[in-house]
Amino acid sequence: MRAGVLLSPLIQAVGLTKQFENLVAVDHLTFTVAEGQILALLGPNGAGKTTTVRMLSSILKPTDGYARIDGCDVVNDARQVRHRVGHLTEFPGLYLRMRAGDYLDFFGELQGMRAVERQTRAEELLKQFGLWDARARRLAEFSKGMRQKIALIRAMLHAPRVLFLDEPTSAMDPQSAKQVRDAIADLRGKGHTVILCTHNLPEAETLADRIAVIRRGKLIALGTPEKLKRDLLGDALIEVKLAQPLTEPWPNLNGNVRVEAYGEMFLRYHTAAPELANPLLLEKLHSIGAQVLSLSEMPRSLEDVYLKLVQ
Repeated sequence: MRAGVLLSPLIQAVGLTKQFENLVAVDHLTFTVAEGQILALLGPNGAGKTTTVRMLSSILKPTDGYARIDGCDVVNDARQVRHRVGHLTEFPGLYLRMRAGDYLDFFGELQGMRAVERQTRAEELLKQFGLWDARARRLAEFSKGMRQKIALIRAMLHAPRVLFLDEPTSAMDPQSAKQVRDAIADLRGKGHTVILCTHNLPEAETLADRIAVIRRGKLIALGTPEKLKRDLLGDALIEVKLAQPLTEPWPNLNGNVRVEAYGEMFLRYHTAAPELANPLLLEKLHSIGAQVLSLSEMPRSLEDVYLKLVQ
């Protein structure tokens, strides 16, 4: 997301609901995703993530509520929505007897792309993901990771403004997974909007501007990774290490911090305002001649937030 710029939502869901007979799979979800943002949609298996994405991509009709993609209603403007989105499912169905180049050309034509445009775009993406030399091979000969890449290329082929990606790196080796993560980050920089469904929490934390967690079809948390950490895990935990033992008591910070543990050469404390407490502490340590070896915030992961929410 570009700093200082108010971005309009490309995805808007209001009261979005899907019921299958007696099962409420998605229960009145309301959220927006702006242009150039990546939203990670997290939740346990069966939480309603896939059903939500299917409604947003005009595959399923909502039972209640509504959603708009780039201003188009997912029910009344379903055809326009399908041209505006790219959708990578967790288990992409591929036409395994087709050759990779022909497969992409076929789907590009379905999206209304001109022959030259789809050939140029396919070459660009095949080279980006290291599949150009395999373009004449049948998809049945591809490994799982290669099939996942070709499905992602298919979703990106027509340069959609909105992408729905379900476990995009699940079958990939580390090098291929990095290629995909870099491509997703590049999409954000070009103003595309992405909803990323994944169980890979470090990947979600690295890529996403905001995190949405759903459980039993309900939205139970929404915010930036840092905001969710503060709200659910409390104040930042800071650790100071000294090069030599302290010869007098640790400086008093007048209630700005809550000390967790300390010794002659270290101090760990919680603070709601590290940008204020940390410089003050360093100043006081310097005044008494203490040599600071390091001052760092103790890492807190998105996994800690997620487990606290879903448990």
